[in-house]
Amino acid sequence: MLALQGGVAEHAAMLRGLGAEPVLVRTPEHLAGLDALVLPGGESSTMDRLLRLFGLREPLRAAVLGGLPTLGTCAGLILLAAAIEDPAPGQRGLEVLDVTVARNAFGPQAASEETVLAWGEERAPVRAAFIRAPVVTRTGPGVAVLARHRGQVVAVASGSVLGISFHPELTGETAVHERLLALAAGRRAAAA
Repeated sequence: MLALQGGVAEHAAMLRGLGAEPVLVRTPEHLAGLDALVLPGGESSTMDRLLRLFGLREPLRAAVLGGLPTLGTCAGLILLAAAIEDPAPGQRGLEVLDVTVARNAFGPQAASEETVLAWGEERAPVRAAFIRAPVVTRTGPGVAVLARHRGQVVAVASGSVLGISFHPELTGETAVHERLLALAAGRRAAAA
C-alpha cells in the first residue's frame, strides 16, 4: 500500500479484515515481493510530488506495468491515469491505465455523498462514498467500465489494474478489495 499520504489506515484495516497483511510502501525497496498494491485517496498532486521526492515514481510505474495487481481509489485513480484533464501545475499521472480523468468532477468536499452503485460485470450493488471525486472522461482500448454514477464513469479495469473514483474503505464495502486480492491470488497461482 502506497503510504506517503491519504487514506492509508482505512485501506490497511480493510485489507487486514480480509486476511491480507498490508506492507506500507514508502521507498522503492518496499515494492519488492508485493502481491498487490493500493494507491489510496488523498491529494493527487501532493502524492505525485512525494513519489518523485522519494524516488518512487519510476519503480512504482514499472511494478504496475509489470503486472502487479493494483487498486487506485480517488486520488489513486488520478495517479494511475494516462492523462489528467485539469492537472495541478507540474502534475503527472503514472500513465499505466489508458484513461483520462477530470479531478474533483463531483464538486468540493461539501458536495460529498454516499450512494449504492451497480458494480462489476455482475452488476452487484456496492456502497460508495464520493469525496471530491474524479471521473473518467475517456477510456482506451482494453479498459472495461465497471461502474457509473450520474452517467459518469467512476470505476474501470484493465488487466490487473483497477481504478475507482470512490472510497469503499470508508463505507466498509469489501467487494473492490476482494477483487484486488483475487487478482493477486491469480497472479501467484500463475507463477507457481
